[in-house]
Amino acid sequence: MPALKPTGFVGRITWLGVVPDRDRQLEAEPVTELRADFDGPAGEAHGGLTRPACSRVKAQYPRDTVIRNTRQFSLLGAEDLAEIAARMGLDALDPALVGATMVIAGLPDFSHLPPSSRLQGDSGATLVVDMENRPCVLPGKPINAVHPGFGAKFKAAAKGRRGVTAWVEREGVFTLGEAITLHIPDQPVWAHLKEARRA
Repeated sequence: MPALKPTGFVGRITWLGVVPDRDRQLEAEPVTELRADFDGPAGEAHGGLTRPACSRVKAQYPRDTVIRNTRQFSLLGAEDLAEIAARMGLDALDPALVGATMVIAGLPDFSHLPPSSRLQGDSGATLVVDMENRPCVLPGKPINAVHPGFGAKFKAAAKGRRGVTAWVEREGVFTLGEAITLHIPDQPVWAHLKEARRA
């Protein structure tokens, strides 16, 4: 029996970008197509098969421990991005300013896609959703440079809408306008989830 179930939910890529040097800038540079290799997006500073552990996994590992990189892609839902902008009091928010790799329109409640879901392009290139991407203060500086006084509003406005992180399961090329099909794990929600979250 297949472990992953194709769904009728199909989105479309509306934006692609790479952060070539995160020490120099957080902003992404827009591109029209993006090569996805096993070590992540070509030319992307957040790529690599491994990464140093950060505060997000401090309950599991000491900082800078070398771990598998499941954060190769930063994915945003177009609808979530519009909601973040509205919460901030902006008409729109350029995904480049928040270091996005890809924006996908048409998949509802994008930031809460089930972990281990697959996002598969027309070419067969496939990303595995790791988990919800929690907002941080780092995009505040580039946002402030374009929208003075608004940078500090991002973290609160992006709560529950920051998208997901993902890693490459099948290599290939993603292009602007390409359809993306959602596949979800064919298993029930764990019965003890609420109990575990209270621990």
